[in-house]
Amino acid sequence: MSSPSTTQPDTRFFGQPRPLATLFSVELWERFSFYGMQGILLLYLYFSVADGGLGIDQTTAAGIVGAYGGGVYLSTVLGAWVADRLLDSRRVLLISAVVVMLGHIALAAIPGVAGVAVGLIMIGLGSGGLKATATTLVGTLYAPGDTRRDAGFSLYYLGINLGAFFGPILTGLLQSTVGFHWGFGLAAVGMAAGLVQYAFGLKNLPDESRLVPNPLPRRLLPRVVVIALVGVAVIVAAVAFGLVTATNLAVVVIVVTALAAVAYFVVILSSRGISSDERSRVLAFVPLFLASAVFWSIYQQQFTVITIYSAERLDRSVFGWEFPISWVQSINPIFIIVLSGVFAALWTKLGARQPSTPVKFALGTGVVGLAFLLFLPFVGTGAHGTPVLALVVILLVFTVAELLLSPVGLSAATKLAPERFRTQMVALFFLSVALGTSASGVLAGFYDPANEVPYFSVIGIVAVVVGALLLAASRPVLRLMRGVR
Repeated sequence: MSSPSTTQPDTRFFGQPRPLATLFSVELWERFSFYGMQGILLLYLYFSVADGGLGIDQTTAAGIVGAYGGGVYLSTVLGAWVADRLLDSRRVLLISAVVVMLGHIALAAIPGVAGVAVGLIMIGLGSGGLKATATTLVGTLYAPGDTRRDAGFSLYYLGINLGAFFGPILTGLLQSTVGFHWGFGLAAVGMAAGLVQYAFGLKNLPDESRLVPNPLPRRLLPRVVVIALVGVAVIVAAVAFGLVTATNLAVVVIVVTALAAVAYFVVILSSRGISSDERSRVLAFVPLFLASAVFWSIYQQQFTVITIYSAERLDRSVFGWEFPISWVQSINPIFIIVLSGVFAALWTKLGARQPSTPVKFALGTGVVGLAFLLFLPFVGTGAHGTPVLALVVILLVFTVAELLLSPVGLSAATKLAPERFRTQMVALFFLSVALGTSASGVLAGFYDPANEVPYFSVIGIVAVVVGALLLAASRPVLRLMRGVR
């Protein structure tokens, strides 16, 4: 197979390299299972036992969902490190997908809190490894300077959101008719389908995907095993002695994520194996990282505050029939499906004239803040008083913000990455998502349906200000990127 550096570019998949189809498909099925499960997870945690749930306090349940989501992205660090130092990205992706499938099976088959604990830990670890490596594999399909890269990531994002659309629709339908565990079981079936798809397309991935960029010397392997065992022991002890509980879990994830991000930046920037240009590009990634964390702290509230809002404030009746709460989670993917192709075509058409990465990040952060401010006109409409159309419009604005930042962030991580830290730079981007996602769980604890004005206005204004500051600093950041746009 031709390498991505060949003079005749591969354009067999909608103008993109043919192997993108394999990664597109496996991510579609993985996101089907992930978002299908997440669409009903919060409901399962806080619904009463009589309604099939676990009856956990709503604030605690939202914190658990935020911490779990943050943990998923935090575990990308582990997956990325294994891919860069021990195994190649292809094998890490395969192993991670198996772990995710087993986690969904645990949620479906093991009743009560035990099933939640086992299932979420396995899905969190597996999803982290899968996300970091799949994104890296997409990056290997493009030569440096290939202007199709952002468009390719936008198409890849389309696959993600096809799965994200169908997942909550089908799992929500099963949950509302035959029970939560049937919905979790369907998520397991979706991940199994992704595994089969990946197995068939594995041979088409480029040779670069078989490489371990920075192999760990064999003499250091015992030390790594000891560190891993000590880490597990510390976590078990923290839980056993009550230092980590369901109520403070999201805060713990925030602290761990922040420390991990700082450590990662220090390790990469202090490495003797990177050039001065590579070091400058990593420095340029710092403001993008911070803006991304702010963005995701709002965006990921679709799975906390907006889920609660949909259950308590949204009028979900259509011609006398009330659709499942989880279906709201499929509104955003519909817009992604429609608009991702538009954005991909726009970036392709503009080529070198498209807005720079810092400008896209600034716009995405500011626009998601504006989306939160759009909730304000509907304050005071009472229980189930907000029309569905209003939330549809708000989630459309969410989508525009997402397309300005999320696929661009994945692309930027691969463009700015030093060669020795290729996958781990992708993990750094996901650490910003982890930080924002776990923060969304903490912020959800301050949401009160009876007093929404300060909540939506303060958070929305903060995001707009952060976006404006990054826009003002976009030129200095671009200079630090050393020729990368």
